[in-house]
Amino acid sequence: MFKLALRNILRQKSRTSMTLAAIVFGVSGLILTGGFVADVLTQLGEATIHSQLGHVQVFKQGFYEKGSRSPEKYVIEDADQIARFAAKMPEADTVLQRIRFAGLLNNGKADWAIVGEGVEPDKENHLGTFVRITAGRQLKDEDASGVLIGDGVAKALALEPGDTVTLIMNTADGALNTTELNVVGVFQSFSKDFDTRAVRIPIAAARELLARDGANSIVLLLHRTSDTALVKDLLVPRLQSLGFDIRDWVELSDFYAKTVELYRTQFGVLQWIVLIMVLLSVFNTVNMSVFERVGEFGTLMALGNTRGYVFRLVMVENAMLGLFGAVVGVVLGTLAALAISEVGIPMPPPPNSNVAYTATVRVLPNTVFLAFGVGLIATLVAALLPAHRVSRTPIVDALRYNI
Repeated sequence: MFKLALRNILRQKSRTSMTLAAIVFGVSGLILTGGFVADVLTQLGEATIHSQLGHVQVFKQGFYEKGSRSPEKYVIEDADQIARFAAKMPEADTVLQRIRFAGLLNNGKADWAIVGEGVEPDKENHLGTFVRITAGRQLKDEDASGVLIGDGVAKALALEPGDTVTLIMNTADGALNTTELNVVGVFQSFSKDFDTRAVRIPIAAARELLARDGANSIVLLLHRTSDTALVKDLLVPRLQSLGFDIRDWVELSDFYAKTVELYRTQFGVLQWIVLIMVLLSVFNTVNMSVFERVGEFGTLMALGNTRGYVFRLVMVENAMLGLFGAVVGVVLGTLAALAISEVGIPMPPPPNSNVAYTATVRVLPNTVFLAFGVGLIATLVAALLPAHRVSRTPIVDALRYNI
């Protein structure tokens, strides 16, 4: 049967070519679009992690919901102890502390409301590989009176590196405190809204201004993003009962979660479109091919072959077509993905972002298997109805097509 099916495929060159073209383009299209979407989400995730959030953060319970209004109420007093404990985890690359404050930044002419962070500069620089310095330099540990400001803050107050600003804020007890700071640099992170209000100073300076030790958050940067769930699962049972809230970067980034949902919905719709396209194309060519060969199938049945044999013959022919087309589609799609990735696809900044990026097409095993399965299964499904019809055609009616 396989030998006869192969000879029938090779005999119908035009029909075979049309069917294969539909399968190959469908499979290749799924690999390219799936790889592109995966790369966009991966780069978006890494930008989110390495510009601000890290992989996992530890807060006092309630800080995530209410801490932006009163960060002084949610200070982790034993932050050093927790940071040392987290740093011992083999998955952890860097563990850093942050303390948050709000206040006014004054350039001598105007005030600008800011949301500040006291950070450990050298560790923060190691985490923030996606933070772009647009003027000046990064904040360093030795910058006792230095300040790194967001691009939006610099534009609002017309500030440049080397300028002196006054930071006005309240201590944890409510007293007014001020200090003069030197602008060392201007940065752009992944979030335009964050850059509009963000100011970073050394954590020692922030604690002195707040008259409070400790930290509002402990940020873990891991060696591998894939370890995020594992680390969170290890921290939750040990810290949650002590009054701490542990969240990973996906929970902290609402924008990323909604973007993933959007892209997955779009890719799901695209998969259905490709599946329907392959189904209709294959059904059309198979139906025409089977209709032209009704007399041939009538002869087979007249010679003693069963209707089941005819049905299986048509299905085997299309299974071979689907298998070959899916394999060729996978090869061409993979080669195209690698070629496009070598060149790169320039992409504009995502919504609410300042940073453009270069996209590639990732060749992922699950996407490749999915595309292969869609090509093969669509071909088999499209052949069911024509195969059933011709196998149920009365022998006498089928033989008339030979006249």
